[in-house]
Amino acid sequence: MTILAYLIPVALFLGGIGLLAFVWALRSGQYDDVDGAAERILIDDE
Repeated sequence: MTILAYLIPVALFLGGIGLLAFVWALRSGQYDDVDGAAERILIDDE
């Protein structure tokens, strides 16, 4: 049972890091143009 005293804070810390990384990605514009990269490969640049 004492292992839970270590695992719960570690899990919360890692979850917080993941949440911060997701919020950073949203604010930096990573999800603004989700269709652009998929369509860009189909466009011929000649």
